[in-house]
Amino acid sequence: MGRRGGIVVLDGAMAALAAAVGSGVVQAAGTDAWLAFRNRLARLLSRADRQRESTQLERLDRTAAELSAAGPEGDGGEERAGAERARHGAAWRARVEDLLEELDPDERAAVAAELRVLLDEAAEASRSGGGGVSRNLFLGPTAVQNGDGNVQVNRFGSRP
Repeated sequence: MGRRGGIVVLDGAMAALAAAVGSGVVQAAGTDAWLAFRNRLARLLSRADRQRESTQLERLDRTAAELSAAGPEGDGGEERAGAERARHGAAWRARVEDLLEELDPDERAAVAAELRVLLDEAAEASRSGGGGVSRNLFLGPTAVQNGDGNVQVNRFGSRP
């Protein structure tokens, strides 16, 4: 961390964290993990100011809507979707950098730790599928079980 003309310059680790948060916003938007991610990130960025939190929530909602409208990258609109993802990732990176630059060193370290936890939890939710079933098409009798240590018995068809 350094100062240049009275302005705090983030070190590489903080800049990388801000970039990871920007990517995390883009990756979480539209997933089962989005609502929790968006709420916690808005709370962190607002620093307990309700008006700022409301503004951050509106921005996050707008980001999710614009990413959804751009479509997934694999549906033939790769260029548009990729451009939107890059634009929103960069915007959220800049917002996180701005926040980190404003904080004193102790606050910066605490917020950075909270951001890392948020990213870890979002990554875990995406690895585990967020605990739900999504993007599946069931065209017949179907049983779905979710959780650990559950027992489920399914019988389809007529009983003998």
